[in-house]
Amino acid sequence: MSDTPTFDAELDACGLNCPLPLLKAKMELNRLASGAVLKVIATDAGSQRDFRTFARLAGHTLLLETAEAGVYTYWLQKA
Repeated sequence: MSDTPTFDAELDACGLNCPLPLLKAKMELNRLASGAVLKVIATDAGSQRDFRTFARLAGHTLLLETAEAGVYTYWLQKA
């Protein structure tokens, strides 16, 4: 059994540099209903700061973030 949250949509932003992962995540969140969870996979180390700040400022919930072998994964719940 996994502790990772279930998600409604997934965004692969691997290979994209700041601010593209965040911009694509924002566009994807706009399509989702309130309470939906977006899983984002990125390889840009700067995305950690970006997603933490974005979630706080936009009112979304960063349910979980993981970093493994240069791959950063985020589960964002839409406000």
